[in-house]
Amino acid sequence: MNMPSAEPPARGCLYLVATPIGNLEDISLRALRTLKEADLIACEDTRQSLKLLSHFEIRKPLESYHEHNELTRAPELVLKMEEGARIALISDAGTPAISDPGHRLVALCLRHHIPVIPIPGPSAIVAALAAAGVPAEEFTFLGFMPARPAERRRALRKIAAEPRTLVFYEAPHRLRAMLEDALEILGNRHAAIAREMTKIHEEFLRGRIEELISDQAKKPPRGEITLLIGPPEEQLPGTAEKDSTARGALAKRVAEIERAEGVNRKTALKQAAKEFGLVKREAYKRLISEENS
Repeated sequence: MNMPSAEPPARGCLYLVATPIGNLEDISLRALRTLKEADLIACEDTRQSLKLLSHFEIRKPLESYHEHNELTRAPELVLKMEEGARIALISDAGTPAISDPGHRLVALCLRHHIPVIPIPGPSAIVAALAAAGVPAEEFTFLGFMPARPAERRRALRKIAAEPRTLVFYEAPHRLRAMLEDALEILGNRHAAIAREMTKIHEEFLRGRIEELISDQAKKPPRGEITLLIGPPEEQLPGTAEKDSTARGALAKRVAEIERAEGVNRKTALKQAAKEFGLVKREAYKRLISEENS
């Protein structure tokens, strides 16, 4: 079978080159060719990038480009491209500009009519979605949530009604706090933790958020983490019949908790909402609707 010939390298352009998120064998042939033909490689961390480039015996001039210097470095790189340089931008892992530096440089290139050429490749988002076991037809990627608890909870409240699967990146030391906030605000949804994907210690943890919190208590996570939280139960395909049953059962369950545990209505509703995998606001509206009917 005849393969199409590679396109000739453009002069004065920016290549956005996706690099492996762990396993070096995941790099594409096109990415390797582009890096070899580039006049300059702009790297998020030159020390990290050297490991990849040395492995494939690629020796090119390197220049650092990261969140702390992009304001001044972007115009410098654009000037070089206007003079005809082919520049490849890479991040430490994955695709530049996706939760990594690059957007400012891309925007500046486009304003100066410099071609921006994506070289696709490994993606933690797509890999995690494919294997997580939560609905993947539609999803919302939210990157890293705020590190401060109050800001994180505020951000989660804004997306509580989002009907699609939610995808986040999270630091290991903040994962449990993130899960606890998600449980309180989003409800006890189906979720998955993808850890160290494509690396030797790759691991997937799947279950309800409450179960994943218990797992974290037993074994605190390490490495790079992608967190996926499925849509509210009533949004899942084929759950209309189940949803109808839940609507009839919520008020009954709240009354049972009140009687059995001697708690007030608000506390009983909060517990019932977790059991039904509902956001508290949705559970309250459903309870009022059931009682009125």
